Amino acid sequence: MSLEELIDYCKKGDRKAQAQLYRKYASILFGICLKYSRNKTQAEDNLHDSFITIYDKIGQFKGKGSFEGWMKRITVNTALQKYRKEEHLNVVNENVTEEIEIDSAYTALNLQTLLQYVQELPNKYRLTFNMYVLDGYSHKEISEQLGTSTGTSKSNLARARMILKEKIETEQNKAIIGFILFFIEGMI
Repeated sequence: MSLEELIDYCKKGDRKAQAQLYRKYASILFGICLKYSRNKTQAEDNLHDSFITIYDKIGQFKGKGSFEGWMKRITVNTALQKYRKEEHLNVVNENVTEEIEIDSAYTALNLQTLLQYVQELPNKYRLTFNMYVLDGYSHKEISEQLGTSTGTSKSNLARARMILKEKIETEQNKAIIGFILFFIEGMI
């Protein structure tokens, strides 16, 4: 079945087509949910809520643009709405705009560890980091989505980068110390 046919069947409320759509795109959208959630359970909840919205609003998709992109936008918006409703985003008006570069030597960390570090960020920093760095939103778009100023968006991004840099440096230092201890023990 082509994507167009699958969408048409989903618009008619066909449960089998909805299940097929879920199987086809769940892993892609779950990756987005992981970026915007604190843990796997929250990501699963966000994925579930996103698909409910997708099924509910699929009639609004007119075939213009990418269907996958349309679903990704819904997924991001669903996660953001959840946090706005739960008032996890306490706006702090800070004007920290310092750019922090993460040394390329730190990229040796595995993806799972990096994802964990991003998930551990405070909500406002995690959402801003994901939207700017991973999804390509501008500070203006982020401020509109989160109901903050562009200065706050820039500040939150800078703080997120600073926290991530500290975590990565700590991880690298642990690895170096472990290597040195291993080397020293081998000499004894």
